[in-house]
Formats: sequence, C-alpha cells, structure tokens
Amino acid sequence: MAETIVLFLAGDVMTGRGVDQILPCPGSPALRERCAHDAREYVSLAERVNGRIAAPVDWDWPWGEALPVLDESEPDIRVINLESTVTTSDDYAPKGINYRMHPSNVGVLTAADIDVCVLANNHILDFGIRGLEETLRTLRSAGIRQAGAGHTAQQAWAPAAVRTGAGRVLIWSMGAESSGVARRDAARGGRPGLALLADVSDAGADAVINRMLRVRHEGDVLVASVHWGSNWGFGVPATQVRFAHRLVDGGVDIVHGHSSHHPRPVEIYRGRPILYGCGDLINDYEGIGGYERFRDDLRLLYLVALDARTHDLRELRMVPMQSRRMRLRRASAADTAWLREALDGLGRDFGTRVDAGRGGLFARADRGRE
Repeated sequence: MAETIVLFLAGDVMTGRGVDQILPCPGSPALRERCAHDAREYVSLAERVNGRIAAPVDWDWPWGEALPVLDESEPDIRVINLESTVTTSDDYAPKGINYRMHPSNVGVLTAADIDVCVLANNHILDFGIRGLEETLRTLRSAGIRQAGAGHTAQQAWAPAAVRTGAGRVLIWSMGAESSGVARRDAARGGRPGLALLADVSDAGADAVINRMLRVRHEGDVLVASVHWGSNWGFGVPATQVRFAHRLVDGGVDIVHGHSSHHPRPVEIYRGRPILYGCGDLINDYEGIGGYERFRDDLRLLYLVALDARTHDLRELRMVPMQSRRMRLRRASAADTAWLREALDGLGRDFGTRVDAGRGGLFARADRGRE
C-alpha cells in the first residue's frame, strides 16, 4: 500500500466561450452579453495583448506547460471545477454571461487525464436542463466522474468515488448562493439540478457531514469541494472560515474552495488543508482590464499529499503558472516571488506560511502560532 495519496486540485476551468473557439470543434460563437455578441471577440482580445493564437489548437494547448508538471508529480487523482456546460443547447439562462463548450471538444479534459469534474457552480446550468443533461452524458462517455449535479437531488449530492493504491477518495461538490448560484438551479427530488449549499453555517456544515458519514467507509479520504464567495478580493468571510473548520472537525480531510478569479489564502487546520479560493486555471480573460492588482493572469496548480493512514497533510505544493494566448506556461521568477509574498502575507492571519522551494511554493503551519 502506498504511503501517501496525492491529489491535483484546480480552481475554475472555463473551457467555454473564447477557449471553445480555438479548439478543434468550436460550437456556435453567439453570445448575449452586454459588451460582446461573438465569442471570437475574446480570442481577438487575447491576441491583441499577447500575440496570435494559431487556431485550431490541439486539445492539450490550454494546459500547456502544466501537463509535464502534472505528469512528473504523478497525482493519484486530478480534480477540476468545470465552470462551463458541455453542450449544443441553445436554452440560454437569462443571466448575461453564459459558458458552453461543444461536446466534441471534451478532449481538452481527457488530454489532461482529468478524473473528476465538480459541477456545483454558477455556470453549469447556463443552458438549462438540456445543457446540464448533455454535460453529464458527455463527461460520462469520456470516462470522467462528476459530482455536484445530477438528474435528481440524490445524484447531485452523491460523491465521486475514486480508488487509489492507498485507498478510496470521496469527493462531494456543493455551491453556495454567495458565488452566484441561483436557488432555482438546485436539484430537488426528481428535478435535475445542482447540489445547493443553502446555509453556510454550523447547521449547514453538519448537514454536509451527515451526508458524508452515511456513505463513508473506514479509511476513506473525504473531500468537500465548495463553490463560494465573490469573484474578486483577497479577504475570506468569517462565515466561510467557521464553516470550513466545522467540516474538518466533523471528519473532512480537504476543503477545496473556488469561485474567486485569483488565489485566496490557504490554511492548515488541525493537520488538514483548507484552500479558500484556488483561483481560475483556464479561461479567456486575457486583455480584460480593471482588476490588474489581483494578478489574475497568474494561476496555481495545487498538489496535496496526505498520509494514507492518518490523512494528515504531508505536503501542500503550489506550482505557479501564467496564462498567455490562452495557454499555461511556467511563471517567471519575479511572478513566483510576487505570488509567494502575497500568499504568505494573506496566510499570516490563518497561521500559515508560504515558502519558495524546488518545484514551487509550499504552505506550512506556522509553528510560532501553535
């Protein structure tokens, strides 16, 4: 039996809109946004600031230099928050920004050997129930597990189960209204939808824990993947901190948070990692101004190694990347230093230090706070 279980955890992977247009099988570019009516406008914007994209690109293009990092790290499980429907449905939800990727482009996910897509987010129903159901079918046909959405409430709240050489990992996905998830999109009884986290409170956390304990077997690693909070800002609301702590106190081994377009603080609480906001990993935001101080062009690959027996954190490594021409490349030394300083400063209030080392940035509990 292996001594560790290693998970690759990513924030938002938004393969719709402009990203879909550069892939081998682009869907309809039509948009109903206030400022853009054609998804190819986002490709042009990225090219204007960073250079030409020779579309169609191969499916591995958006991952770029992240793929050799992942292959060398050999994670047991690769998990992303897929914040895009995979559909040809034209059932636009009236929300202003809608993401869809053509199902024939699902190769962009299999190219990275993605094991699990968590789906309880504010874009998974951008093209209605038909869009959700086609997304579920497409992922299933591609051999990718999903959590957080389903044909029924029972399916939406069921975990994705992955067996590794060191044991089983159960991954739940849930979305909070604070991230823009609409209450009407919740799965109810036999109605398709997503796993809505209606209450970010002690009672809400206890309800999630009770669901987990009903299916947990001894030795299982429990992961709570939560889509919550605003898109911008480094702060973490006290309600989220309390909720995450309550989950860990109840037996959760990893809290995988996302929704913010840039990384937020990490915390190591009682030997368990809490990622409050993993930031975006893949999107079409290049050239969009207004939030430069958050450096959302910088992305992180999160590699979490747990002790296979105790589930204590062995290592939390974050590999800095940068998006250019809708492709990930290794971040420069200067940008890596900026990220380290930002995350280390943000982590002080959580008793967490972030150091630079061989292979990336490493989070550790500040011994002076224990």
